Amino acid sequence: MPSATPAELLQLAYRADLDLLVGRWTHEPDTSLLPAAYQHLTREALASNCRYWLQDIRRRVVNDPPTTRWLLADYFPDMARRLGGLRVAYLTSPALLAHVMADPGFKPLEYYADKPYQVHFFGDEGAAVSWLKEV
Repeated sequence: MPSATPAELLQLAYRADLDLLVGRWTHEPDTSLLPAAYQHLTREALASNCRYWLQDIRRRVVNDPPTTRWLLADYFPDMARRLGGLRVAYLTSPALLAHVMADPGFKPLEYYADKPYQVHFFGDEGAAVSWLKEV
């Protein structure tokens, strides 16, 4: 059975050379574990003062709509305020990307034009890092 501790569910590493916080989700979590994982992410992002996040969710198979709504309405705006902006690139599997984009609540990149944060989805890590570092 996969571990339930936040640090083992979401492995985080700050890449100072790229000013990039890389988070790799190790398995599909029970939704009850998500608050602690996001607290872990918050601590690491604030400690490194990093507003560029690569979130590798390729080992996940579904997204949780209530969590997605919370991320977009509360968490990302709050973190953008605290960090002076926020860009989040999600690295996904093709199946998860199709699932995410099929959700009626999916927001395309254009949605974020007037927001202090941006979220985008990628199947290629190099493309995700390039997008994160665009100015």
